[in-house]
Amino acid sequence: MGMRVDIVTLFPEMCQQVLDASIIGRAARRGCIETHCHQIRDYTLNKQKQTDDYPYGGGCGMVLYAQPIADCLRAVQKEVAEQGRPAPHIVFLTAGGQRYTEEHARRLAQYDNLTLVCGHYEGIDERVIEAFADEEISIGDYILTGGELASLVVADSVLRLKPGVLAEQKGYEEESYWDGLLEYPQYTRPEVWEGRSVPDVLLGGDHQKIDAWRGEKSRERTRLRRPELYEQWCESHPITELPKWKRGENVRLVKTEEQFAAAAKLFAEGRRAVCAGNWTEEYCASLTEEEFLAQLKAEKKGGWACYLHTTKDVPDGMVSVDHKTGRIEHLFVSGNARGKGIGQKMLDFARKKLEEYEHPRLSVLDTNARAIALYRRMGWKFTGEKDMEFDPAEYPSVVKKCALLWMQYEG
Repeated sequence: MGMRVDIVTLFPEMCQQVLDASIIGRAARRGCIETHCHQIRDYTLNKQKQTDDYPYGGGCGMVLYAQPIADCLRAVQKEVAEQGRPAPHIVFLTAGGQRYTEEHARRLAQYDNLTLVCGHYEGIDERVIEAFADEEISIGDYILTGGELASLVVADSVLRLKPGVLAEQKGYEEESYWDGLLEYPQYTRPEVWEGRSVPDVLLGGDHQKIDAWRGEKSRERTRLRRPELYEQWCESHPITELPKWKRGENVRLVKTEEQFAAAAKLFAEGRRAVCAGNWTEEYCASLTEEEFLAQLKAEKKGGWACYLHTTKDVPDGMVSVDHKTGRIEHLFVSGNARGKGIGQKMLDFARKKLEEYEHPRLSVLDTNARAIALYRRMGWKFTGEKDMEFDPAEYPSVVKKCALLWMQYEG
């Protein structure tokens, strides 16, 4: 038998119509799940089929009687027992319940059967909640006219996790909230719609690059739209073990002209990637290796040390440290070397070079979700300070407002 969900409500037809439609309805017809809706009025003891009355103590609105809800729940429990199932897990949908999340959905999906009780009017007599509720749930901090929509939200989010409901398990594992992040942007045909193109990376067929792009967009979207979720994700996904250094990997202090030229090339590539989407294409194209070569040499004279990472003698990463101020900057990895743990190794390397500083600092552009995720997961936290702000109103080459934010290592 598949999972069974019962909804106790004043509007069973409304609920059942939704449950019988689309993916949930098809799964029920295939026998993967069961859904049943029960009319509270059928269990009233008065001729008028009245289900509510004025609240004791006064106040506006009406309160649902305990008796018809209790008798309806007992009938559901009896039906469930006759099927040979365990007692149902009973959830009351109330404004005072615990806020519902994907984590709740996954937990509720572990039950064999679930009974959802819909509130209405001013609420439900507290005594029936005390007598029957295993838990109370609220789907959000807003008010609805009844619990029916809330119960359907819970039912849908739980049942879609059951085997056979979705075509593939991957279908829900890649959805928003499954791993604590919002989902990445989605696109379909045509490739160009009203002048807007599908990102090139999604058309290239390189699934490693596609996965990296999706992960970056997912982190960026979560950080900008749901910062509290992003904080939780970073806290729950710390990098506790660094990738092992491989044979052929080396980090050397930049000293020779050849090393400076290689670092300047990485600097220019990395800066263009970070600026893309925030500055004009013309500005990004103007960022030359010669400009950054001069900057690196000037920084060396000022006390900075630049380190170059190579794999089999091919330069693919860089980072700079300043022992005078305890700063780390210019952490860049070449595009074809990303996703191999080089950034993690270089950041850890640079921090250890500044062992005299308990809390070294670095700056990061607030739109650089990839870098922020790495730093946060490796123990770096925002200080609340801004290094610089870039506003299109002040800088003609800026197309999207952004800022450099300070972070420091907290361990």
